[in-house]
Amino acid sequence: MLVTNIGQLVTIAGGGPRRGAAMDEIEIISNAAMLVRDGLIVAAGPASEFPTDETDIVDAGGRTVLPGFVDAHTHPVWGGNRIDEFEQRASGATYEQIAANGGGIQSSVRQTRSASDDELGKNFARHCQWFCRNGTTTIEAKSGYGLDLETELRLLCSLKGTHQLRVVPTVLAAHAIPLDKSKEHYIADICEAILPEVAAKKLAVYADIFVEQGYFTADDARLIMGRAKELGFKLKMHVDQLSAGAGAELAVELGAATADHLEQTSEAGIQALAASSTFPVLLPASVYALGKTRYPDARRMIDSGLPVVLATDFNPGSSPIPSIPMIMSLACTQMHMSPAEALTAVTVNAACSLDYFDRIGSLEPSKYADFTIWDTSDFREIVYFCGANLLWRTYVGGIQVS
Repeated sequence: MLVTNIGQLVTIAGGGPRRGAAMDEIEIISNAAMLVRDGLIVAAGPASEFPTDETDIVDAGGRTVLPGFVDAHTHPVWGGNRIDEFEQRASGATYEQIAANGGGIQSSVRQTRSASDDELGKNFARHCQWFCRNGTTTIEAKSGYGLDLETELRLLCSLKGTHQLRVVPTVLAAHAIPLDKSKEHYIADICEAILPEVAAKKLAVYADIFVEQGYFTADDARLIMGRAKELGFKLKMHVDQLSAGAGAELAVELGAATADHLEQTSEAGIQALAASSTFPVLLPASVYALGKTRYPDARRMIDSGLPVVLATDFNPGSSPIPSIPMIMSLACTQMHMSPAEALTAVTVNAACSLDYFDRIGSLEPSKYADFTIWDTSDFREIVYFCGANLLWRTYVGGIQVS
């Protein structure tokens, strides 16, 4: 397949991860073409360098071509919804108040446990369609709405079904404490039953934990993440979201691949991340959706040389938002990132944070032909016209999925 008549081909070629000023440097080829064979990119460059006798030609019509977005933090499978809580927050209730009254994660746990496998599968398939329609071709996908062995396995198994996206699975059994168990007993369940069973069945690549007041402490994290590492999981951690608790430093201490959220992270935490290999994954939609105003200090992180990643945090409570273009817009308007930095954060850097950059995140020979075509003449219009439906087509492995 030859994709030709590309007005602006944004390859972001040249290696990763991008840090500091390099996040603002992206390769753009005008009047370009890209050759795809057997689901892989063969070549990308000026259209004049390509033959025109390919049997399958996609005429981009002067549009913009980008790498498929990589959403490095999602919670895409659950039962029911939490629209009532959305309305409560609109009336002034806080996320913490709703959770204290039995809502929040616990509400999704109740609805997920009662949902059938068919319902969970259909919900996940629906969400995959939403991702594709917003230009996302790879997601990191967490469990976490089961909080028991049976349901956590059901959630992770649902991620293995037929879908349009590439999925990197994460077990998030340490999302909250179930109402029917003490913390001590549930931590024992995680370490002695859930994590070993997930590892034995090879249902997840990463293990995650929510470190926050009222959820799991730093000491809990050392125990649970230590066990996860023994079982061969790579580590991801929710830290410094609602309160400042030196979570970034803890993620570095434990050797986590990513530290996610970081709204409350201090200068000391930023410097700890800068001296480590841990990626900061910033989730501005959860700040927006919760009606809060303190966004992660992306500008300070980039200026400190961190390879910043952006993601949706798509979930039924604090971020029912599957749109990477919206995330990029929030990053530009609320976190003072440039459009190029935001694009780097959802492609190259996101792929690197998942240890998947050898296959995705840029448009270069031998990588998967995961790309999107946008009805724009300049990639910055995707952020500038936030809310407009500018996506023309989405391809995964050279196959059109949207």
